[in-house]
Amino acid sequence: MILGTLLSPTSSHVAGWRHPEAVSNASVTFNQMLDYANQAENAKFDFVFLADELSAPEADREILSRDPVVYRFEPLTLAAALAGATREIGIVVTQTTTYNEPYHIARKLASIDNLSDGRAGWNLVTSYVTAEASNFSRKNHLSNVDRYARAEEFYKVVRGLWDSWGDDAFVLDKASGRYFEPSDLHLLNHEGDNFQVRGPLNVVRPVQGRPVQIQAGSSEGGLNLAAKYAEVAFTAQRTIEDAKAFSADLRSRTVRAGRSADSVKVLAGAIPVVAETEQAARKKWAELQSLIHPEIGLARLSQLLGFDVTRLPLDAPLPEEIPATQAYQSRQQLIVQMARRENLTLRELYPKVVGSYGHPVFVGTATTIADTFQEWFENGAVDGFLIVPTFLPVGLHDFNRLVMPELKRRGLFRNEYSGTTLRDHLGLARPAHGEGYES
Repeated sequence: MILGTLLSPTSSHVAGWRHPEAVSNASVTFNQMLDYANQAENAKFDFVFLADELSAPEADREILSRDPVVYRFEPLTLAAALAGATREIGIVVTQTTTYNEPYHIARKLASIDNLSDGRAGWNLVTSYVTAEASNFSRKNHLSNVDRYARAEEFYKVVRGLWDSWGDDAFVLDKASGRYFEPSDLHLLNHEGDNFQVRGPLNVVRPVQGRPVQIQAGSSEGGLNLAAKYAEVAFTAQRTIEDAKAFSADLRSRTVRAGRSADSVKVLAGAIPVVAETEQAARKKWAELQSLIHPEIGLARLSQLLGFDVTRLPLDAPLPEEIPATQAYQSRQQLIVQMARRENLTLRELYPKVVGSYGHPVFVGTATTIADTFQEWFENGAVDGFLIVPTFLPVGLHDFNRLVMPELKRRGLFRNEYSGTTLRDHLGLARPAHGEGYES
């Protein structure tokens, strides 16, 4: 199976930073981040994942003062640093197509892919956080439909720019004075609804041909974009049945988009809480959940729902009518479905949601967690998991110490890397120059 891990000290569990053994974003050093990446590399993870948002959460200052994600490293900067200090593990970064330009993203990701000898991946997002608009001189956040229309054109431009040069364009012939082969230079000359980009990119073609393309959106627009272009899809599915349905739907869309069903690898987010005994694992999770302050719990729930629940009665269920959001559409749907299915009050709902953000929480021993992973994987629900530690360094250390050996013992995960690039790790072919690109 494929395994990646989220490399963020506090973005998984909203109260994880309060644990006595946790390192918080605002106090973490590069050496600590590198140590986490090295731990993941030593365990032979396929990649580390750097998530991102381009704004602090919107909230009253008093509530905001309890939120640990007001600060995080800019992911491309951190990825570049990690690229020079690690040797084999993939490095996946989140970059938005709504508040960036294609040339910038193409150039930066190509540079990181080349500097890392082919280990870069791009998690394409369209920015579901509406507060980001006000940081980029915009009064309003684009609608979901408009964001995904922009994202598709954005990706086509970036992919075209990565093919600005043939693989052997730079001949560096000192005798003749020929630096590159003229026929291997390709101008893009893109003219579209959102972008006009001439090219060429002033970086050689990436080692991987192009960085691995990852898509995390599960709205209608996100699924259709993933079906056309994604090589890996991140998803939040709480049950094996939901994961099977998601994977089947995405693979069906992928075939309709003219690609083979196995063109995209599906990875479900998973929060493992592991200990030597079931009782100890349950105690660890209960302790973490008890640290969630109601103010931040309700504020985060409101953000994900796109609907203010902070003034509603805590012991009542969600209202019957929840307005559709232009932000976290797929996550809103998951939360509402869970609340209805389990008949949860707000007091019961917010710890479940903000403690896991819609991801399943697997609480147990190495054996029981490995059993669950094996069941999901062997029954075709997923191709692997994105491990989301509750907090660092303990969450990653415990998973590596307890669960990884069990997965390897069962033959479900590698003991050594068999290649050097992220594509090698994931079993993805290197695209030929111009493959799949339409000018």
